[in-house]
Amino acid sequence: MIALIVNARDVKASVEPRTHLADFLRDSLNLTGTHLGCEHGVCGACTLLLDDVPARSCITYAVACDGARVTTIEGLDDDEITTELRAAFKGEHALQCGYCTPGMLISARDLVLRLPASDERSVRVGLSGNLCRCTGYVGIVRAVRAVIDERRKRGIKPVPGGGRSALGPVGSGNGATASTSDVATAPTARPEPRHEVNDAMVVADFTPEKVFKDHFAVGYPPERVFDMFGDVARLATCLPGASLTGPPTPERAQGLIHVKLGPISASFRGAARIERDPRNLSGRIVGMGSDQRSRSSTQGEIRYQLVPTEQGAATRVELSIGYTLRGMLAQIAREGLVRNLASRLTADFARNLERQLSGAGPHEASARPQNLNAVALLMGLLRERARKALQRVLGR
Repeated sequence: MIALIVNARDVKASVEPRTHLADFLRDSLNLTGTHLGCEHGVCGACTLLLDDVPARSCITYAVACDGARVTTIEGLDDDEITTELRAAFKGEHALQCGYCTPGMLISARDLVLRLPASDERSVRVGLSGNLCRCTGYVGIVRAVRAVIDERRKRGIKPVPGGGRSALGPVGSGNGATASTSDVATAPTARPEPRHEVNDAMVVADFTPEKVFKDHFAVGYPPERVFDMFGDVARLATCLPGASLTGPPTPERAQGLIHVKLGPISASFRGAARIERDPRNLSGRIVGMGSDQRSRSSTQGEIRYQLVPTEQGAATRVELSIGYTLRGMLAQIAREGLVRNLASRLTADFARNLERQLSGAGPHEASARPQNLNAVALLMGLLRERARKALQRVLGR
């Protein structure tokens, strides 16, 4: 026999020791708002409040909650914070199938209660134990941040620790008493270490996931172009969006590449290893970098071969470009868009290189960080595909 308070109602029942709290609530009390997902305490669909603290009911035994207060999503119908969250979830389209929503609302309520400000990272970390297979989380994060902002504007201060008065397993009644200051200062999230670029960073070889070819021509002899490729500082000014973050050497450089695709902006900070072979006028640049904001990382390799044309008066630069992309940007950076982006950057690089070789320096507009419009890239890709399709139809 156990006695507990469920949604402010006294409940007494006989349960088997193996019965989980979620099964007891659903099967015995018909409180089906508590959903079961993974049943391993991972997905967060079964989250409820146990002694006013979010807990996983699928891995909590009902007998362990004897004497505890249990609040399910049904018990929060008239709760002020939950009411505001429901409205914000609706306004921000923060739910689709709705299966994760009860647990998500309970976890979000805890964040609204205790976070002093709507810091996006803190919200994302706080919701990281609630998985959603539909929304992509953007609307959910916006909704939670909006409610936090509104409440703080109205002068409603955060509750340190979310009202926690004990440390230990929730519902057990055996937790050690904790002072408010102890709970308030407990970190909500451990910041990820920043991997700063330094001289000791090793730029290792790798096998690119994607490789494509390109080329361009400049009206100067290969030897002069090869010498220019050895001047890292001048060469960096030719690439739109690129800048050096430290003094380069002939074998190594540290820098930053800024790219903007419509609303998505990324700044990849990293290092590059430079290899050159003067015997056949070829070279290789291997680089790695990461963007802290999008938590994306990339590895890239550029191989070049200088081929004389026009009896040695001009140069054809043959390129092999390989890359591997990880993180959020990998979800939108389809191969066609990357090729289109690389082609545009190569064309701008070739124009700036020609100006450098002539002594005029890179064009001022191209030397600034490049803001490439995602719609323009997509239209360029569609035009190229249409051109190839027309060629196939005409047999050319």
